[in-house]
Amino acid sequence: MTYVVTDACIRCKYMDCVEVCPVDCFYEGENMLVINPSECIDCGVCEPECPAEAILPDTDSGLEQWMELNAKYSAEWPNITTKKDAPDDADEMKDVEGKFEKFFSPEPGEGD
Repeated sequence: MTYVVTDACIRCKYMDCVEVCPVDCFYEGENMLVINPSECIDCGVCEPECPAEAILPDTDSGLEQWMELNAKYSAEWPNITTKKDAPDDADEMKDVEGKFEKFFSPEPGEGD
């Protein structure tokens, strides 16, 4: 089992999760984070840290799209281990529906 970042992270990117991860398995895109499933040790410390509740165990149903997205982009985006400021509108974006279709970007973030 591993954890997976879902669309709730898009345009929120709070990054509370990256500082608590003991194996540094988070990778940064332009407007969301992903978890490398090969590196995640299933410790679960990141899940309660996310204010957007974007991190879920891969055993939850309906996460196939997110498992594929996390695997794909964790191989392309830079590693992130240090918390940065969330976007100014993160709190407003937290409960927006359909964020993947509206806002997802395949572009990498800056990383550490």
